[in-house]
Amino acid sequence: MIAQIRGRLIEKTPTYAIIDCNGVGYQLNISLNTYGKIGNEENCKLFTQLIVREDAQLLYGFFDKSEKQLFQSLISVSGVGAATALTVLSAGSPAEVSEAIISGDVAWFKSVKGIGPKSAQRIIIDLKDKVGAGIDLDNISSSGDNTVKEEALSALVMLGFNKNQAEKTIGRILKSNSDYGVEEVIKQALKGL
Repeated sequence: MIAQIRGRLIEKTPTYAIIDCNGVGYQLNISLNTYGKIGNEENCKLFTQLIVREDAQLLYGFFDKSEKQLFQSLISVSGVGAATALTVLSAGSPAEVSEAIISGDVAWFKSVKGIGPKSAQRIIIDLKDKVGAGIDLDNISSSGDNTVKEEALSALVMLGFNKNQAEKTIGRILKSNSDYGVEEVIKQALKGL
């Protein structure tokens, strides 16, 4: 099991990061929350979760242990896979996700792509007692070389949304508030798609 990776950040997008660790480049699927916290520092450390499937070995990276633990809790729920768990963690910070679980906010989970009413209720019932302390409310900062619109569109397409729909939604969001960073645009789009 690979528990963490520390190395030089080579590439970062809203859905994955590549870290060079002693000459080997590891591609880690990341949440929007982790994307915002990584920044553009050359040295990077991410906590990891390796998921082995019949057709692939996927590595997921998290900026802090609380997000990794929440990911592990989410994938322990029947019917919630790694991609859905990552989408949930991209829709809100670990604190927001935990608050939705603790308060029993079915509507919040239903607003996330891939989660219906039954899955939302199952997540809340299964995790209500497990989720709790240790999740901080750090603000997410935006950074990156591409424009906000391009990065947000790229992330939404990688998450499985229709490119044209995502483009229209991003356009409406940026029209209402042009000061939004990439993370906020994607969060708003995840609620609207």
